[in-house]
This record gives sequence, structure tokens and C-alpha cells, in this order.
Amino acid sequence: MDATSQAGGATATAGGPVVGGQAGPADPLVPYLSADFPWYGLDDGWTGRRYLMQAGASGPRGWAAGSVDYGTLGHGDEPAKQYEPRETRKFAVVVTVARRDSRRSADNTGTLEATSASSAAWLAGSGLLAATWPGQLDRALRQDWLDQQSSLAWDLADDLAGPGWSTLSLPVNGMPQPFRYRESEYGWVLAGEAPGVLLGAFGRGVSAYGVGFATVADLGGYTRP
Repeated sequence: MDATSQAGGATATAGGPVVGGQAGPADPLVPYLSADFPWYGLDDGWTGRRYLMQAGASGPRGWAAGSVDYGTLGHGDEPAKQYEPRETRKFAVVVTVARRDSRRSADNTGTLEATSASSAAWLAGSGLLAATWPGQLDRALRQDWLDQQSSLAWDLADDLAGPGWSTLSLPVNGMPQPFRYRESEYGWVLAGEAPGVLLGAFGRGVSAYGVGFATVADLGGYTRP
């Protein structure tokens, strides 16, 4: 399984663009436009708000062409701030992961595993945790909770054929595509493949059974209020 979000130094939580844990450029479109793969979002069946979340890279190349390895596009309510209520948030986030045979690590001292559908599942699972952790926990307990749940999400992502997942067929560019899907008390996660990329998604308050995915022709639609 790919180790983008753990060994690669890039964070998988919702927020601004990052590379190797560092803040991204002032223009949030820069990392998205420098990617060498197509971005996916919800298709035209989604009429609600769209927004950029983050893009990440595993190597030390900054925002050079081809350096971006994954990114997320949000739909619906934005993730809650630290102490805002989370139970009422309704959102669906699409995770696009580049197909990579191997990549340099963030510190340039080694290589990372090839990406796979498990990579998308892990990024989606950890993203869901970051968006839904219990807001009433104090900082120490919250970190323990995140560590525990992240370890579980990692194990589940590494076993997409296991009993923790079911199969769900959803449209990608209008064509049915199989995904691995699971629900929890925090929301849902799915992962699969799409033309040119690996695809994941997570959400809460939005039915996964009613979503569809499509390549994003104009990322500007994710920058408008």
C-alpha cells in the first residue's frame, strides 16, 4: 500500500494546500494547475457549493509540473473549526490521487510505494476523521482518538477486499464504475479507480448512493463564493 500521507510528509487533513507539511502558495489554484493528472469532483448532479481544499506532494520539488501527488475538492459545508459543532455539517469531498509507480520521499532519502486504490482509501478515511472528530474532546484526548482511529483507517484501507468494505457502483463521467465502500458513525468512505487516476471520496449528511463523479473542466468553479 502507498504511504503518501505517513512516510511522504504530506498531511491528509482538510485545509490549505501543503507540501511536506509546509504551507502552500498564496494562490490556492497553483498546486492544482501544476498537477499532471486530471482532477475529479462531483458531477453536474451536485448543485451546491464547491471549494478547493488541499493538494499535496511527496517529493521536494515544490510546485513544479508533475510534483503534485493528490488533492481534494470539497462540496457542501466546509469542515468545522476546532470548537464548532460538527454533527450538522453536510459535505462530500472527492480525493484524486495520481497513478505513481514510485516517488521520492519528502526528505529525498528514499522512495515510496506505488499508489493504489488503498492510497485513495487511506486519504479519504483520514480526511473523514479530521472533519468529524468529537469537538468536545480536549487536546490530549483528541490526539489519542485521532491516533487510534487513524490506525484503524490505515488497516481498513490496506484490506479493500476484506469484510469491512462492500461494493458500490457509481457513475464516473457518465459510466458506471465499481467502488469499495464503507460506512461508520462518522460518515462514509469509498475508493476505486477512474480514467487516469485513483479516486476516493468521503462525506457526511450527503448520501453516497446519489453521487456521481466527473473530470473538472474548470477549477475556477471551486474558487467562487
